[in-house]
Amino acid sequence: MCLGAARVWLLVAWTALSASGLAADLAPAERQLNIDSFEYVWKTVHDKHWDPKLNGLDWKAVHDELLPRVQNAADGGQARTAMNEMLGRLKQTHFEVFPSSLYDEMHGGGKGEGSPGLDVRAIGGRALVTRVMAASPGERAGAKPGWEILRIEGEPVERGMKEIARRFQGSTEAGMMQAEAILRRLDGEIGKTVVVEFLDGHGAKRTLELDRREPPGAVAHFGNLPPLHVEIEAGKAAPRVGYLRFNLFFDPETLIAKTRQAVEDCRGCDGFVIDLRGNPGGLGGLAMGLAGWFLDRSGLRLGEMFTRTSNLQFVIFPRPEPFRGPLAVLVDDCSASTSEVFAGGLQDLKRARIFGVRTAGAALPSIFERLPNGDGFQYAVANYISAGGKQLEGNGVMPDDIVPLSRAALLAGRDPILDAAVNWIDKLKK
Repeated sequence: MCLGAARVWLLVAWTALSASGLAADLAPAERQLNIDSFEYVWKTVHDKHWDPKLNGLDWKAVHDELLPRVQNAADGGQARTAMNEMLGRLKQTHFEVFPSSLYDEMHGGGKGEGSPGLDVRAIGGRALVTRVMAASPGERAGAKPGWEILRIEGEPVERGMKEIARRFQGSTEAGMMQAEAILRRLDGEIGKTVVVEFLDGHGAKRTLELDRREPPGAVAHFGNLPPLHVEIEAGKAAPRVGYLRFNLFFDPETLIAKTRQAVEDCRGCDGFVIDLRGNPGGLGGLAMGLAGWFLDRSGLRLGEMFTRTSNLQFVIFPRPEPFRGPLAVLVDDCSASTSEVFAGGLQDLKRARIFGVRTAGAALPSIFERLPNGDGFQYAVANYISAGGKQLEGNGVMPDDIVPLSRAALLAGRDPILDAAVNWIDKLKK
C-alpha cells in the first residue's frame, strides 16, 4: 500500500525544517540504541530489498564505512543523518529514517482530520489554492482558487517551500512534498480554527480565520492508517463527455459501483475523463478493476511488481460492456502510487491520452517500523515496471499533453487541464 509512503515523505520534508538537535552528550545506552537501529536498517535492506544484489552496490562496505559515524554521533540527529546517508546510496525513494515524534504522529492520528476545505499546489514557487470545496469553511469565508497562501498561524510558508524545493531539487516528488507540507499545516483538530493570510486576486492581503471540519466523502479504514475520507464525483465534464474524479484508490465497493454507473450513463458519450489529480494512490488491485471498465481485450496488464520472492502481474479483466470511446486521464505532480500505475499502464497500452504535468514518481509500496532508538523507518519492499517497460519510481508518468496550471487561469475560474482533455475529445468527434 503506497498511500502512507507518500504521506510520510511529506511529513519528513516538513518536520526536518523545524526539528532541533538532541542533547549533545549521549548516555551509553542511547548510543547503543542508535547502533542497534543502524544495524537493523542495514539488515532489513540486506534481507528484504527486492534486488538481492542491490544493483551491484557493496552493501557490506557501505555498512563498514558509516557505522563509525553512528558510533561517534553526538546526538540522535547525527545518527539519523548517517543512517539516511546509508539508505541514500541505494538511490531510491521510500527509504528513510525519521524522528520518533513523526512516527508517533503518523500512527496516532496526527494532528487531526479537520480541514478548512482547501486544496493547494506549489506553482511557480508559490502555495496556491487550486480548489475550494463546496460548503466548506473556506468557501463560506470567501477563499477563491488562485489565492496565494502567505502565512499559516502567523508563520510564513515561503521559507518552507524553498527549503523543500532545495532538498528535493531534481526530484519528481518536489511538488508533492511542498503541497502536502502546506496541507499538513492547514489541517488539524476538527472544531479548531486556523488563521490563514492570503494574497487575493487583486493583490490585497486577506487574513481569514477558518474552521476545520470533517472532510467530505465516506470514511474508509485500512491497516494502521488514520481514517481515510474517500470522495468520489461522477457526472459530465461536458454534455457528451463523462467524468469521474476520486481522491483515493480506496472503498472498492463504492468506487466500482460509481464507475459502473458513470459508464452506463455515458453509453452514447463522445469520450470519458478520469481525473486523478491530487490522488496519492491506495489499493493497487483497484487499478486493475477500474481499467476493466475501459478495455475490451483480455490478457492485457498495466505492469508488473517485483518482490524478493515473487512478482505480481497487474492483469486487467475487461467488463462485459466497457466504455470503448476516447479516454483522457488527468494527472499532476500530486498524483502518485496507484494513480501512476493506472495512468502509466493505460498510456503504454495506448488506451488513454494523459493530460497535465508529470506525476510524483512515487510508485513503490513501503512498510513503516519503529527502530530500537524510537525513530521511524520506512522501506520499500517491491519494484514496479509499467506495461511498456518503464520504471515509474523516480520518473513518474509524463503526460502526452503537458498542460500546467497557472495563477491567472485559477483566478479566472478556468481549468486548462480539463479543458485540454475535452477539446481533444471534441476534435476526435469531428
